[in-house]
Amino acid sequence: MVRLVVGLGNPGTKYRGTRHNIGFVWADRVAARLGIKWSGQRRYQAEVAEWPLDGHLVWAMKPQTYMNHSGRAVAPFARAKGIEPESILVVHDELDLPPGTARLKAGGGHGGHNGLRDLVEELGTKDFLRLRLGIGHPGDRSQVTPYVLGRAAPEERQAMEAGMDRAAEVLPDLAAGNWQRAVNDLHSPTPSDS
Repeated sequence: MVRLVVGLGNPGTKYRGTRHNIGFVWADRVAARLGIKWSGQRRYQAEVAEWPLDGHLVWAMKPQTYMNHSGRAVAPFARAKGIEPESILVVHDELDLPPGTARLKAGGGHGGHNGLRDLVEELGTKDFLRLRLGIGHPGDRSQVTPYVLGRAAPEERQAMEAGMDRAAEVLPDLAAGNWQRAVNDLHSPTPSDS
């Protein structure tokens, strides 16, 4: 059962709308859909909200520590609330998936993602849940940093928004502990895929 949803990103206007901030964007879209406002929690270096999802209360968080130190916000909050890593869903950008693709994953390595790397270190485990939001790959490793810190073209952004909306649809199942149903629904092809 998911008890904490963490959208990864970098704070500040400089990074707003960049591919690397898709976790923040997704969290903001869900909060807006639910009519929920974020509140700054200086103690945890994060913006925090409570999301009521089908009778379940889920915490949501946007760390304000910068991506590379995301775990410094998440780990103390999770400990204070008694939330096990297996009940944390981390929403992040994924270079290995095309824009618009959203995939759920339980555990795994950090794949070179600095936000995930810090979470693994601070939580002391890699056994947390992930929602991987595809941003595509620039094609050359040397271009990854400017690519993830850049903004998507309009057609890419449109695909990403559709993927984010699809991912938001499975949140009630995740909150209720229906992991396999959420995976099946999210990973099944849409009519536009066929």
